[in-house]
Amino acid sequence: MPDQHTHEELHQLGIPHDHCHGHTHTHSHENTKAVLNRMARIIGHMESIRRMVEDGRDCSEVLVQIAAVKSAINNVGKVILQDHIRHCIVDAVEEGDEQALEDLCSAMDKFMK
Repeated sequence: MPDQHTHEELHQLGIPHDHCHGHTHTHSHENTKAVLNRMARIIGHMESIRRMVEDGRDCSEVLVQIAAVKSAINNVGKVILQDHIRHCIVDAVEEGDEQALEDLCSAMDKFMK
């Protein structure tokens, strides 16, 4: 049953499956743990910004911290995008899956706004 195998195993075994945009199989990427760790730090940083606002801290300080969080979020997005291209998109291109490329373009448009 395909859902019991990683994405790479499915390819090695020649088992047909949908790609990342369909999410009908489980797959892990090399940077999942790093992304989750970064997201936890971002959440913690956002909580500290919330406390800064509650405490009436200087607006300039709050804005600087918000800028830092925005940068961290963009960096996490870049890691996810690179991982997606290296795994899902490469596989989709090899299989002629045009929808995956359209989905990527749409996601990039939204990410870069």
